[in-house]
Amino acid sequence: MYQVASRRRSQPPPARFVFEALVEPHREPARHWLDVFEGGTEPEIVKTVDPGLVIWSSIWRGRPDAIIRFDIEAVGNSTMLCWTLFVDDPIPSDSDVVLMRRRLNVLINANLRFTCGQ
Repeated sequence: MYQVASRRRSQPPPARFVFEALVEPHREPARHWLDVFEGGTEPEIVKTVDPGLVIWSSIWRGRPDAIIRFDIEAVGNSTMLCWTLFVDDPIPSDSDVVLMRRRLNVLINANLRFTCGQ
């Protein structure tokens, strides 16, 4: 597998909340943040290590080989969250990587973040 994108950013809630939100994104209907887009699919949990690691299956129907790794680190009362996107051959074009990265940024660094009041 090849790493094609990664982003590290702080999240306002504690690490426990971020871990649970990634493992069970529909657990709190009032805090709905995981929107499956057209051409997308709901991720499955590939692996978890409580409370610091979550690995999702692909959210792209056209790239079922893709996986997303989330590394979760508690920093005081907030969280440092790093997502990393991995794919198999063929490696997507630069423009496709930009679109995939943008989709993850919207889900994680906008939708998830905004459900926590930020």
